[in-house]
Amino acid sequence: MAKTEVRTETPATPNEAAELLRTIAADKTPLRARGGGTKFGWGAECEPGAIISTESLGEVKEHNAADMTAVLGAGTPLAVAQKAFAESGQMLALDPPLVGDAATIGGIIAANDSGPLRHRYKAPRDLVLGMTVALSDGTVARSGSKVIKNVAGYDIGKLFAGSFGTLGLIVEVIVRLHPLPRRTVTLVGESDDPKVLQAGSLDLGHAPLEVEALDVSWFDGSGRVLARFGGVAPEGQSATGRALLETAGLDVTETADDAALWTEQRDAQRAGADELSVKVSGLPGDLFEIVAVTKRLGGSLVGRAGLGLYWLRAPSTTHMDELRRELGAVARHCVLLDAPAGVRAEADVWGEPDPGMLRLMRAIKSRFDPAGVCAPGLHTGGI
Repeated sequence: MAKTEVRTETPATPNEAAELLRTIAADKTPLRARGGGTKFGWGAECEPGAIISTESLGEVKEHNAADMTAVLGAGTPLAVAQKAFAESGQMLALDPPLVGDAATIGGIIAANDSGPLRHRYKAPRDLVLGMTVALSDGTVARSGSKVIKNVAGYDIGKLFAGSFGTLGLIVEVIVRLHPLPRRTVTLVGESDDPKVLQAGSLDLGHAPLEVEALDVSWFDGSGRVLARFGGVAPEGQSATGRALLETAGLDVTETADDAALWTEQRDAQRAGADELSVKVSGLPGDLFEIVAVTKRLGGSLVGRAGLGLYWLRAPSTTHMDELRRELGAVARHCVLLDAPAGVRAEADVWGEPDPGMLRLMRAIKSRFDPAGVCAPGLHTGGI
């Protein structure tokens, strides 16, 4: 049977987007949203009949430097927004892999993607002050405001963060900004003993220090703890951090020229050719066990040491059931991200959902997408 042609629509306004969704939903046509396409392969198999591109919704609509907020179209590449904010000495504290600078703000939030700055500045949803979305019944819904302490109303932003486009289309976001650090310095502690890595990262994570990012990595039989400090004079904090890492048994170096180091760390969250990448949610104290699994699989690992979030890369021949068995109780959640198409088609991407949580998610899906046309089957439990 011939494959049905997938049409692509490119709305230029929130109202156009909502009308497109309403028209597509009336025909019961499955649809997907697409920004830069850097995470379009994530989630379970979903065959859309239509794609809604946010390309024409890509602009920095407002940058209010005085109150440190901005209004962004969902199709705005994060790299473009960061360049604009940097001119005022500010940043959006999101730093996921940019994949050739193509990743857009809408896609990053919809996929709940993040990078090392999550250690201090939390998840994407915590940086969203307001959001405008288009729904499959033709509604344009808004929540939040440019006021950082606003708490009134239904928080659509937190629902749509991590929804993978299954509730509707993000068309605009209001975000909170932070000052760019005047200077940064990064400590790199190395060891080939996972227990030493875990001890050093835990000691640093529990210390009363203002760490911008606290990461770990494991490649080719050796590991690193990376700690970034920022400010006018970060050396005082880094000296304390260095003493903690050395006491734990790590060999420590320090660098102020650290941009490439952190780019490498972020990029390692994505799989290379003939690999798969898996996001593992555990605890900071699980590092030793997760490194042990990584070694047995012949893989590599990066992660947020203070949060217990890890990205494990393994050969594409690895089966998700096998990986979940290997991780056992240390993996509270284990999701397949990147994988060759053939591997993804046969894999259990999300794992077994909690029944109570799944009922709640289905109720929310029914509320926001009663037609069931927004990325059907892409999310947990076939939502």
